[in-house]
Amino acid sequence: MLAEQRHQLILRALRSGGTVTVTDLADRLDASAATVRRDLLKLEEDGLLTRVHGGAVIEEAPAPFAEAARTRVDAKDVIAAEAAAMIEDGQSVILDSGSTVHRLARRLRGRRVTVITNNLAVYEELVQDENIELMLLGGMVLRESRMLDGFMAQDNLRQVHADWLFMGACGVRAGGQVMDTTVAEVPARRAMIAAGDKVALLVDDTKFPGTGMVKICDPEDLDVVVTNAPADASSCEALREAGVHVVRVDPPGA
Repeated sequence: MLAEQRHQLILRALRSGGTVTVTDLADRLDASAATVRRDLLKLEEDGLLTRVHGGAVIEEAPAPFAEAARTRVDAKDVIAAEAAAMIEDGQSVILDSGSTVHRLARRLRGRRVTVITNNLAVYEELVQDENIELMLLGGMVLRESRMLDGFMAQDNLRQVHADWLFMGACGVRAGGQVMDTTVAEVPARRAMIAAGDKVALLVDDTKFPGTGMVKICDPEDLDVVVTNAPADASSCEALREAGVHVVRVDPPGA
């Protein structure tokens, strides 16, 4: 089993139970205790868990997709509408696994565009739309996150090129660094960045600074950020200084 797969399974076990032991993980993963300890050390270095005597406990777990999709829907819709206006008919777009990106997919129904995604909710949203050319990336199914991930998704992304990438994040630090809470999702997002001509980050105001201990990218990797965060937020200023076009949308009711 690849290290990345073990890491995903370790984090999944922690999310379901909150704590795991080295012995239990070794049995589940059919791996040696020494291998499991190295995996736990790596995940702790990435800020995703805390090692304790004989095992590990979870530090923070991202909200499952279904839960995230129900929160701050109005703000996400305003951001998604602005993002949809950036896309021209005939263009190709990569849509990642974020819940705001899913709201963008709804805005693309009926449009003549090509959509490349690892987001199962996006796939379900667009699969019946004959106007849209739809490519679903391969990979391991992460049910709680409603996504496909792992080395197969990364290999698929090396074979494609798109006009746009629209991505979400768990947090944006004061220096403009874009963060995630799950180490297993970061390689695919980085591959998406490499596959897109332009990269747009869609994040609501709760993502400043948000959460996350794993860096997806630096501000220099972004072209556009669409957000309802206050214009004077320190992160927004850092993004502008890095040459990122920050598009601020008014929150609902403003």
